[in-house]
Amino acid sequence: MINVVLAFMIIGSFLVAVIIHEFGHSLVATMLGDPTPRKEGRLSPSLRTQIDPVGTMLCVILAFFPVAAGPVGLGWGKPVKVDPWKLRGGPNFGTLLVTLGGMLMSLVVFASVNICLAIFNLIPLYPLDGYQIVYTLLPSRQAVQFAKSAAYGPFIILGILFLLPFLAQIGGLSGFFLFHIPTYILQVSNYLTSFVSGLPSALIRIIYFS
Repeated sequence: MINVVLAFMIIGSFLVAVIIHEFGHSLVATMLGDPTPRKEGRLSPSLRTQIDPVGTMLCVILAFFPVAAGPVGLGWGKPVKVDPWKLRGGPNFGTLLVTLGGMLMSLVVFASVNICLAIFNLIPLYPLDGYQIVYTLLPSRQAVQFAKSAAYGPFIILGILFLLPFLAQIGGLSGFFLFHIPTYILQVSNYLTSFVSGLPSALIRIIYFS
């Protein structure tokens, strides 16, 4: 059965986490001297300026129709545009700092959903932060080739987290580990929360997801 109340709680937590995460990117970019986020209104808690329709749709799907473990709030916000050449520290190191800013902001505002979001964002697919990290660390020629994957990133993420697990359940292959990425992210989040708070991981799951 679908737990409607729990699903809405997860979606609400996700939306707050997205605002915090994207604001972190915008804040670091602004501190490093790039006025672009401020001009585009990204230094704002407004959902309209921070959420991405496809990323939010993924969260809603996983909250209402979990395909592996329980419902979980995974998705992404609207990518923050920056001008790398205006960032102190140079285009590569400056962009890396901006990318890490969102993840660190998620971790500073400590909650399980934020940790899930930070871990999820390590996946090296656009528009997640992992894509930007890999792009900035690759040599120029490889970075150009890697950038070609950006157009397909959202569709690959939707396929991995929703379509493939759904098809696997139909075909009786749901035991394959690649079809349980949301579960693994949730488990790592629970373990990290348990490690820092001193509470048992099972209790953490009850606190945040029950």
